[in-house]
Amino acid sequence: MGAERGAGSQKSVALEMELLPLWLCLGFHFSTLQWKNGSGAATAAFQGGCKLVGVTADCQGQNLASVPPSLPPHTRVLILDANPLRTLWNHSLRPYPLLESLNLRSCQLVRIGYHTFQEQGLLISLGLADNSLSENYKETAAALRTLQGLQKLDLSGNSLTEDMAALMLQNLSSLEAVSLARNTLMRLDESVFEGLENLRELDLQRNYIFEIEGGAFDGLTELRRLNLAYNNLPCIVDFGLSQLRVLNVSYNSLEWFLASRQETTFELQTLDLSHNQLLFFPLLPPRSKLHSLLLQDNDMGFYKDLYNTSSPQEMVAQFLLVDGNVTNVTTVSLWEEFASSDLAALRFLDMSQNQFQYLPEGFLKKMPSLAHLNLNRNCLATLHFREREPVDALAELDLSHNMLSELHLAAGLAGCLRSLRLLNLSDNQLLGIPAGLFADANNLTTIDLSHNQISLCPRPLPVQVPLPLPVPSKQQSAPNCVDFRNMVSLRRLSLEDCGLRVFQDCAFQGTPLTHLDLSGNWGVLNGSMAPLRAIAPTLQALSLRNVGLSPASAKLDFSGFEHLRELDLSGNCLTSFPRLQGSPALRDPGSPAELAHRSARQGRVGAVLRELAHCLPQPRTPTTAADWTTEWPCSVWTPWLTGPWSPATFPPKSSAWWSCPAGAPQGCKGEQVDMGLLYLVLILPSCFTLLVACTVIVLTFKKPLLQVIKSRCHWSTIY
Repeated sequence: MGAERGAGSQKSVALEMELLPLWLCLGFHFSTLQWKNGSGAATAAFQGGCKLVGVTADCQGQNLASVPPSLPPHTRVLILDANPLRTLWNHSLRPYPLLESLNLRSCQLVRIGYHTFQEQGLLISLGLADNSLSENYKETAAALRTLQGLQKLDLSGNSLTEDMAALMLQNLSSLEAVSLARNTLMRLDESVFEGLENLRELDLQRNYIFEIEGGAFDGLTELRRLNLAYNNLPCIVDFGLSQLRVLNVSYNSLEWFLASRQETTFELQTLDLSHNQLLFFPLLPPRSKLHSLLLQDNDMGFYKDLYNTSSPQEMVAQFLLVDGNVTNVTTVSLWEEFASSDLAALRFLDMSQNQFQYLPEGFLKKMPSLAHLNLNRNCLATLHFREREPVDALAELDLSHNMLSELHLAAGLAGCLRSLRLLNLSDNQLLGIPAGLFADANNLTTIDLSHNQISLCPRPLPVQVPLPLPVPSKQQSAPNCVDFRNMVSLRRLSLEDCGLRVFQDCAFQGTPLTHLDLSGNWGVLNGSMAPLRAIAPTLQALSLRNVGLSPASAKLDFSGFEHLRELDLSGNCLTSFPRLQGSPALRDPGSPAELAHRSARQGRVGAVLRELAHCLPQPRTPTTAADWTTEWPCSVWTPWLTGPWSPATFPPKSSAWWSCPAGAPQGCKGEQVDMGLLYLVLILPSCFTLLVACTVIVLTFKKPLLQVIKSRCHWSTIY
């Protein structure tokens, strides 16, 4: 009995072991269902190369020749981008009646069957971009006509003309967003968008549109966003789409933009007219909500000084507008175009890369809410901050790359820039700035005064020292000097190539700078770091490029710069690395900075120099002072030290800083000549001439070329 019981127990254990995988699978299955039902989350699965996540089937890039028929029938989003379908057959989407979004981008489609969407009554979004639907556009139009609930349609990149587009959009009154970008539309009339009364977004960029007839958009009463960028429009006259909020007409050939003079309030908020050929400031609606105006890269200016008239009212131009049998004459002022425009809500104005020589009186007064003003790369010689033109809301002001020699600040406007955060005055002809310009500028964090011949204000004399009796001259008192002391908000300061003299120890006292550029100011430190001791605890990036540091200079000691991450000492003639004991952030493993840091801690600078010598040019050892400049290039021992997270540029690039090389002439690209290409161009003609000469010689002393061909090919041609 005991043996039987033992055998029975062994069989029971064996049976349980065999059923164990089954129990584990069932348990995992039920736990998964319970977790799914409890959390509402969906897990990803794959079927026929398609990724299934909930009600979405992602089949893009699977080299499919047809729509997969075996996907879950409850699929609502189907992505078939980048598959060589070529044809979308009738009823190929029948298995998915709940489909709401279908993407067919770059599927080489040339044909869509008449009844393809017959079962897709719930489809609201259809993407057909980058196909060849122009080949069978009538059949495609018939198929689209069955989608009475479609809200979003992308037909971009299909080589469609305006007639083809009009047929495809016919009777699709439910559409809210349409893209016809990158097609071949040339001329728009009222028939193209007829019946689209619910359309809110229309993208027509990158076509060949050169004419828009009056009334082409009149039926689009709900239109809010219109993109006409990258077309060939020569002008926009009598603009009257008062319901628009965003209009982009950049990269066209516009010479004029004239809004309608109707009293209706325009809803326009963003207007982009950049990269055109505008000659005058645009004539904007008299009543609008405009907050962003982009006028970059045009040919605009104000021309009051060019007219020899006694009254500004005489400086006008008249436009003759012919619409069928109706002729209208519009009269526009040529130098006060902004005067009748509503700019009270304007916050962002970009007028860079134009021909502005001055700003008319009252210009800034029209913009009490202006926060960002960009006037770089113009022809401004002077700029006036007038008493009746408050700029209290101004946060960013870019006046770089002009010809500014003077800034005028009206009496009583000291502290007018209290909201300013960024001021860029680089690449001008300034000798100073008005006294009081930085008064109460408690939010100013970034100043760029590079490439101006300015001077820093000297240390004030102690009270107990009597003033000299002679009145100092204007040049000696330096009334236009710049004072950066006690600017508690200032963090970034660029003074590159400003002709600065030797700094005093208190030049930046009370100013917690983190980024400072002193490049190009020869002798500004006089070989000592003492003038920078006041900002050593906060400084993170320092550029001392080409400031005249030499082997004769006192040893540079950065031991007090605890947070320094970027240090540029290029363009000098140093023969040893600076002391970096107190700069733990200035490290880059394997770089000269890290080697210098490790060796400085261990007292083995000489060993580091010998180690680096294997990677550097090997000039002969200098023996005299003259040899330091003639035989030992400065670049050999001028390291670029940078931290592990910082780029090798100073200051960091951003939209508010330099977009072009400093000092580049206006209208020039500053490209460098490729010497290899130049040599190739010079050598090619000689080689070609030599080849022709050799060919002539060979043909002269050998049998004629055609006879050779005949003898080898056995042609019976008479020569």
